[in-house]
Amino acid sequence: MSPVEPRAGEKRILDEDCAEDNLKNGILMLTNQRLIFETTKGTLLTLSKKTEEAALDIPLDNITSVKTEGFIATKLVLVTNGVVYKFGVYSNRKWAKAIEEQIKAHKSFI
Repeated sequence: MSPVEPRAGEKRILDEDCAEDNLKNGILMLTNQRLIFETTKGTLLTLSKKTEEAALDIPLDNITSVKTEGFIATKLVLVTNGVVYKFGVYSNRKWAKAIEEQIKAHKSFI
């Protein structure tokens, strides 16, 4: 997959540089239509980071569960199509609430 292009009527709600347990480092983005995780590759020498590819592009309808876990090393946990993803975001409760709100808004819009 290549970097993600915005869709018609799509608005970015949240984005954050984070890591997923299996997919490693990247940028997690929540829009009013989907959840996107783009992998990144950084170089210490130039302190730069480059977006590589969209590792995940999940429509909000496909997210079956959103929760948080952990006390010290907290994670945002998403389940979609039976696959569990764990993201290390700074404010996992904020992310979980925002995702749930967008799912409800998206369902009422359809």
